[in-house]
Amino acid sequence: MLAANFGFYTYFQEHNKPTKTNMPPLFEMDTPDGYQFYLNMGAIKNAEAVYYKKRNEYFLNNFENPDYNSHWKTRNLLPHLKNIKHAVMVVGGWYDAEDLYGTFKTYQAIEKQNPGIENIFVVGPWAHGGWAGSSGASLGDVSFGQKTAPFYQETMEAKFFKHHLINNKLPLNLPEATLFNTGTNQWRQFDTYPPKNVKTKSLYFHPNGKLNFEVPVADNSYDEFLSDPAHPVPYSAKINDGVVRTYMVEDQRFASQRPDVLSFQTEALTEELTLAGSSMAKLKVAVTGTDADWIVKIIDVYPNDAPSDPKKPEIVYGGYQQMVRSEIIRGKYRNNPEKPEPFIPNEITDVSLELQDVLHTFKKGHRIMVQIQSSCFPWADRNPQTFINIFEAKESDYQKAFHRLYHNSESASFISVGILE
Repeated sequence: MLAANFGFYTYFQEHNKPTKTNMPPLFEMDTPDGYQFYLNMGAIKNAEAVYYKKRNEYFLNNFENPDYNSHWKTRNLLPHLKNIKHAVMVVGGWYDAEDLYGTFKTYQAIEKQNPGIENIFVVGPWAHGGWAGSSGASLGDVSFGQKTAPFYQETMEAKFFKHHLINNKLPLNLPEATLFNTGTNQWRQFDTYPPKNVKTKSLYFHPNGKLNFEVPVADNSYDEFLSDPAHPVPYSAKINDGVVRTYMVEDQRFASQRPDVLSFQTEALTEELTLAGSSMAKLKVAVTGTDADWIVKIIDVYPNDAPSDPKKPEIVYGGYQQMVRSEIIRGKYRNNPEKPEPFIPNEITDVSLELQDVLHTFKKGHRIMVQIQSSCFPWADRNPQTFINIFEAKESDYQKAFHRLYHNSESASFISVGILE
């Protein structure tokens, strides 16, 4: 996470003694345009060599430990979430750009390693910390129709603390999981998480940008695009210092217009369809280089006659492509995060990528879109597309490469999704 980490560690410094003033930043960005700033930086090693210069050990740790080794394993909290005796409430936001993974994996680890304890799960339509720092009524262009944060605080958080810390005779009556269903803008309660009544189905990619639940029958069918590290796909249409807190619901029309982004979509839905739980992308790919990033985005496409919002007249909601979920994998770690391995040029290769959980309803008349790309800059640093320790790569190591996504009868690419029935 180039922009988020780079900017964060600028101010994340160690104090040798108590102080009432913040330490000055280690450096200043010379342009408010984050995309251009990180592109001008060049090879990622310049982040350390030119800017941090070993003045922040936390940032330096990334460079010294590129693989999932003992350094990172000892910092994994999940195995230690055991022998818990007290009640727990795990709270997170669907749009937590900093640590969405932690929300679900923390709940799951506590549930698995502490059978029988009270472990309540709440997920709302919030960014990082949004349940405490905002009304939660909207994020970016997307409205949720209610002040979700005060509702959670009053009907869940306060009741939980009053019951367990003040008087356990006070009623609690909270279900195992309370989740905000985006798309319909409703809170829903479940006895288990993931919900029991979820059926797994596969959304297949097809020629001509089609997406449906039918297995492809075409022969030797694929889409191809040129991935150029000198012109990476921006992860947001907004220009700022590189950290866009609303990007997880942002309109993706800026990306679908690029030749290095593949877009597939269903026909307009004839009835509502709700995705629940995690999704797994199973891609059949081939590259002309020896490494590649793969980004998969699930998108809710509004109908062309979607009405405007009087409070936001400048936003065109007709055809709006709202991102629902996205995830990235650095291709050399496709089989093992501890042991990177190169792609064999032009050889069809399996790449599996778990997309983190959602509870989102695609309404009647909407379409499901999936976008595939190989960069999302500067949310993620650029992949040189050559098999190398990227933190040591020179600018000359960054090479153009052609990437293929196969969608035929013998090499089918698809996304396995959970559908709430």
